Amino acid sequence: MKCLFRILIAAVAALGSVAAVSKANAQSYPSKSVTIIVPFGAGSATDIITRVVGQQLSVVLNQSVVVENRPGANGALAALYVARAAPDGYTLFMSTNSPHSAAPFLMKNVAYDVVKDFTSITRMGSYTLMLVTHPSVPAKSVKELIAHAMANPGKLSYASGNTSGVVAGATLRHWAKIDLLHVPYKSAPPAIQDVLAGRVSMMFNDFTTSMPHVNAGTMRALAVTRIQRSTLFPELPTMDQAGVTGFDMDSWAGIFAPAKTPPDVVKLLNTELRKIIDSSDVKAKLRNAGFEAFSSSPEELESFVKVQLDKWGKMIKDAGIQPE
Repeated sequence: MKCLFRILIAAVAALGSVAAVSKANAQSYPSKSVTIIVPFGAGSATDIITRVVGQQLSVVLNQSVVVENRPGANGALAALYVARAAPDGYTLFMSTNSPHSAAPFLMKNVAYDVVKDFTSITRMGSYTLMLVTHPSVPAKSVKELIAHAMANPGKLSYASGNTSGVVAGATLRHWAKIDLLHVPYKSAPPAIQDVLAGRVSMMFNDFTTSMPHVNAGTMRALAVTRIQRSTLFPELPTMDQAGVTGFDMDSWAGIFAPAKTPPDVVKLLNTELRKIIDSSDVKAKLRNAGFEAFSSSPEELESFVKVQLDKWGKMIKDAGIQPE
């Protein structure tokens, strides 16, 4: 009995030591540079908004914040890297609906769990996608585009630089029953270059990287993907208004850390990031980049992720996309 008592006392003491070390680590955080992993290439919308926020976070944490791009596999490569990183707050993940909502349904083998392997920090906000075409495509509306595709089966193609582009293109193809060739890319910038060059007919892409080309006349914008018109481009109809009934895609971004990141670190990051994201200066910068910024509590983001999993799973199934 005395031996058992000693073992219990030792176990309690050990747990106390672990808690004390964890608390000490949290209180000293951050004592070195913080890295934010981006699942897409440099110049992508996610890369741009991460750098805006990272610059501000570096100031408030008084440490350098490094933005590291790890594109590939619909963001799954970056997600797996973060899931396996040390849960100490020094590796963060600017995730989106690509690795966190769609990849589990687009890929047969995803080696991470979007709920269990991550600690939610805060929402970042939402992207709005627009359907853009090369000017040589003889269509100035979604209705005309569908009619042209029907009259020329297999002649039109659509690029994708992320899962939003994959699912949006497949949804249009399935809904309209048109023959479109899918041309996938690791990130939006190279996809845009091929649309600009006329090598690919069209793509669903974010405002951030599309607007300069639309304004320059080198791309034609036909519609936005949200169910409501965008305040950034109010003259464009929604896909639903353009005749693709029920089309509603709202792409999102949020900041995560590996699972089991200390609660005190999560609280500090959430507090500081919410101040940054909700500041009028950062909101304006991100709005100019075509991104609607707003923050959330960790609990709100965690609940949101679960809802989005169901939503994207249904969209992918309805579009007839088979996991690869």
